[in-house]
Amino acid sequence: MLAIFRKEINQFFSSPIAYIIMGVFLAATGLLLWVFPDTSLLESGYADLGTFFNLTPYVMLFMVPAITMRSIADEVRGGTLEWLLTKPVSRWGVVGGKFLASWLLVALTLLPTLLYYVTLYQLGAPVGNIDSAGVFGSYIGLLLLGGVFVAVGVWASSLNDNQVVAFVLGVFFCFLLYVGLSALAGLSVLGGLSYYLSYFALDEQYRALGRGLIDSRNVVYLLSLIGLFLLLTVNRLSR
Repeated sequence: MLAIFRKEINQFFSSPIAYIIMGVFLAATGLLLWVFPDTSLLESGYADLGTFFNLTPYVMLFMVPAITMRSIADEVRGGTLEWLLTKPVSRWGVVGGKFLASWLLVALTLLPTLLYYVTLYQLGAPVGNIDSAGVFGSYIGLLLLGGVFVAVGVWASSLNDNQVVAFVLGVFFCFLLYVGLSALAGLSVLGGLSYYLSYFALDEQYRALGRGLIDSRNVVYLLSLIGLFLLLTVNRLSR
């Protein structure tokens, strides 16, 4: 797994893909939070990063599948998957190495956004007048949400050898888990089922972590989703 992890990291940073994705993400969030007046933190009058944590998952819906779309599809298309599976590495090693490399890239992309927290911390009146517990709870939620999106994206990449198709499928399934379940829960015709759909919706789990209290149930659920989609990917490779 470690060898696959190193290979993927080197492949990311030896091409402009990682730098372009990271640059576009930081440019998009920077413009939304500091330039555009409708969403600018400077216009709100409050030292609060709620806007950032509300908007970032929607940006990640497209960013993460762009990172993972080539992970399995590229191996299949290039004919190197069969060669890779003959090496002394398990299917879990292959999938786990690719997953961890992509998740690390997501974490590195989020890392510079800590400057937003430092900036608002200094701009607060008095200095430090910001809900730090809520901010760091939301960052943990973002990392776990990114992990779920990565697992979904790697699975989507294993469904087809075309990277564009893998990207579209990744965006669709991430959108379905993050937005779709909540939208379905709002339908009155579902009755009691709405409660369960609302609970299993990713946005509900993510918002719960953003309240500053890290509930083990939310963490376990998100980690379980990651494990589920990695298991689906391993089964796909086995077939």
